[in-house]
Amino acid sequence: MSDTTAPSGPIQRDILAERTTLLSIPFPGRSSPHTDRARRHTLKWLRDLAILRFDRDVEEYDALRLERLMAFFYPRATGPDLDLAADFNAWFFIFDDQFDGPLGRRPDDVEREVDTLVSILYEPPSPVRGAANPSDNPLADGFRDIWVRSAAGTPTVWQHRFRDHWRDYLRAYHWEALNRTRRPAMTLETFLRGRRDSIGVQPCLDFAERCGGYTLPDMLHSGPLAEMREITSDVVIFVNDIMSVDKELAAGDVNNSVILLLDSSDHTLEGAVELIARAANARVQRFQMLAARLPTVLDEYDAAPALRTQVEDYVRAMRHVMRGNLDWSLETARYRASGVAAVSGGRQRPWSDLFGADRARRPGGLG
Repeated sequence: MSDTTAPSGPIQRDILAERTTLLSIPFPGRSSPHTDRARRHTLKWLRDLAILRFDRDVEEYDALRLERLMAFFYPRATGPDLDLAADFNAWFFIFDDQFDGPLGRRPDDVEREVDTLVSILYEPPSPVRGAANPSDNPLADGFRDIWVRSAAGTPTVWQHRFRDHWRDYLRAYHWEALNRTRRPAMTLETFLRGRRDSIGVQPCLDFAERCGGYTLPDMLHSGPLAEMREITSDVVIFVNDIMSVDKELAAGDVNNSVILLLDSSDHTLEGAVELIARAANARVQRFQMLAARLPTVLDEYDAAPALRTQVEDYVRAMRHVMRGNLDWSLETARYRASGVAAVSGGRQRPWSDLFGADRARRPGGLG
């Protein structure tokens, strides 16, 4: 998931509010009451892995309140489940930030780094290194830890689905790097085929099953739920792209549906935002239609009451993801002026050099 918003303080908040009035995501928003615990856990996790090494890095990261997004996604999650969700969401965003600079325009280098991470999904579990015994790839250490903890005690069918979605998410970054260097002409639908992987929603939906303590059968995931999963991704993409377009423009990125419309037509920025908001709203309406048909589909499968309850929970989870993404986007500092400034004029986040620079040479020492 990418980040940012409009260029200036008070005006910026008004621009965001105006843009989001174009959106109709009529699902109730909820948040887990265990967010503070998850926040403390993830800050320690990032320090222990040496992903965040300096106090100023921790302060800048903490201002983003990324754990709040997971609290919106999984409002009933408690304890270790929400801790783990907050960890992998931190990893998502920190990984994404690696590509705002020069690395994001070197497709071969991106592919090499991604292949290293994908290989972790297929290796036997191994101990995770930490600050006391750091490796030269803290992102790989963190990813291995997330994968091992997520898979522990889960059915094989769920592990395979979760693994495949992680793999597709990681490999989409090579596609994004190619887009930055070639700027290919694409229709919105062609763009979405790649963006649906890079947005990272599918692993988040898998995790909703894990939090709920169930695994839906594959036969259901190939029916209407498959389209509903895709719709959920699209709505998150469109909301994210509306919120982040100012940052992507400042950073010179192209992997944004609003920018795609700007590049391929004579729309103004706000005109392109309006069209993407309409696309989001149309998909929400389609989602509601499909949800209304699910009882009939379950009748065809002669689904037991327990399975029907699980499907209802899963549909709620998709609604939480769509609504939670919007609610979090309006409250996080990641989408304020500081978020744009952090990646404008060639600047990058302080944790954006985890794939190669000699971080020991950074000023300030550990603290």
